[in-house]
Amino acid sequence: MINKVFTYILLSILVPAIVIIGCLVFREKQYAFVSAIVAIIACGVFFLSFEKKEHSAQRLTIIAALTAIAIVSRIIFSPLQGFKPVTAIIIITAMYFGSEAGFMVGAMTALISNFYFSQGPWTPFQMLTWGLIGLLAGIFAESLKNKKAWRLIFGALAGILFSMLMDVYSVLWIDGNFNLPRYAFYLTSSLKFTIIFAFSNVVFLLILADPIGKKLERIKTKYDL
Repeated sequence: MINKVFTYILLSILVPAIVIIGCLVFREKQYAFVSAIVAIIACGVFFLSFEKKEHSAQRLTIIAALTAIAIVSRIIFSPLQGFKPVTAIIIITAMYFGSEAGFMVGAMTALISNFYFSQGPWTPFQMLTWGLIGLLAGIFAESLKNKKAWRLIFGALAGILFSMLMDVYSVLWIDGNFNLPRYAFYLTSSLKFTIIFAFSNVVFLLILADPIGKKLERIKTKYDL
């Protein structure tokens, strides 16, 4: 229990603080350094969560495969702005493997896929945002697995959260401080993207959650994960 609380504090408080301070202090100059710190924390917490458990290699292989699927899906669906299965895959991962796995898959998907889309000062914020969505999905995993309506609502809210947090980045990057009127402007101007993103999460959770979930459950049972 203590380890779980420490993990939640580390991922939900320390990592956001690092990303925001990095954005304010380093601006666009040292985003790679901030991204590396977030990646190290995300991976470190994940590895510590299962290093003493049996079948760690199988668990790591599955998480790596889910990360690869999320990365490839982002690239394949890149022509459809905002309509991507990435968030759904991160949520599904967290539902069956916990908050640590969800955060790591979210963070690493943003970092690695941006080698294709291009790295920049937005990368740490994308890592943070997708990571937090994975963290929250892990916290509410039982409800998400057992209640389809709650799962779909969570997917829609995840799309809204992603857009709102990325708009925080936009304001900080331009002004160097949080400007509420400018933030309201970004929220309004990105409303179309937010709706599309939220809708796509609902669609892909409808399509993917049950079939992928059943396969993951069988794998967990087979290897006693």
